[in-house]
Amino acid sequence: MVRTITVILSNIIPASKDKQTRGDNFRTRHHGRIIADMEGIKAITVFSGSSFGTHEGYKEAAKALGREMARRSISLVYGGGYRGLMGTVAEAVHDSGGHVIGVLPESMDNDKVRLKSVETELHIVPGMHERKRMMYSLSQGFIALPGGIGTMEELCEIYTWRQLGMHSWNIGLLNVDGYWDQLIAAFDRGCSDGFISREVRSLLIVESDPEILLDRIASERFEIPDKIR
Repeated sequence: MVRTITVILSNIIPASKDKQTRGDNFRTRHHGRIIADMEGIKAITVFSGSSFGTHEGYKEAAKALGREMARRSISLVYGGGYRGLMGTVAEAVHDSGGHVIGVLPESMDNDKVRLKSVETELHIVPGMHERKRMMYSLSQGFIALPGGIGTMEELCEIYTWRQLGMHSWNIGLLNVDGYWDQLIAAFDRGCSDGFISREVRSLLIVESDPEILLDRIASERFEIPDKIR
C-alpha cells in the first residue's frame, strides 16, 4: 500500500549556509576544501526521462539499475509516477523488493502520471522547486539515466550545487549506448577552455554498467577547492 504524504517544505534544506544548520552530513569542509563522504548510502536520487526513448537499451539499463539498487538495499528517490524510464526504474526497484520514494508536484498529481502505483512512499509537494529540494535532501548520491531537458537540468543543477559545496554527495552518469557522449564532450570543452576546473570536471562519474557505477558512487572520494570562500 502506498503511503501518500502532502508536505510543505520549510525546513528540508535551510537557507542558511552555516554547516551546523544544514547538517554535518550535508557537506564536510577541511582546510578550505570540500570533501565527499559516501559511507552508508541509504538512498540515491535517479534523474531520467518521462519517455522511453528510441532504443530498447535505455529501458533495459533502467531495469538493471533498479534491480541492483534493490539488491544493495539502496532506496530510490525519483520524481514520482509511472511514465517512461522514471516508471521503469521505479518498477524495477519495487518488483525487486526495494524501497521507492516518489516526489510529485501538485500539478502532476493525476491519473495519467499515477497510472500504476510503484512507490512505497509518495510525497505531494506544492511545486517543482519544492520537488527537487525534497529529492535532494533525501539522498546520498545522484544518478542520471538518459532523458530530456528536465533530466539535463536536474543533473546540471546538482552538479553546480556540488561545485558550490551545497552538498558533498557523488554524481553519476549512466552512459547507455553513448547517450551522454556529447554532453561529456561539452564539459570537457569547458574544462579545456578554462570555464570548468579539472577538479570539478572529475566529480562526474561516468560508466555504462550500473553495478560499476554504483560501486564507484559508494567508494570514490573527491576533494575540490571551496568556491564560495
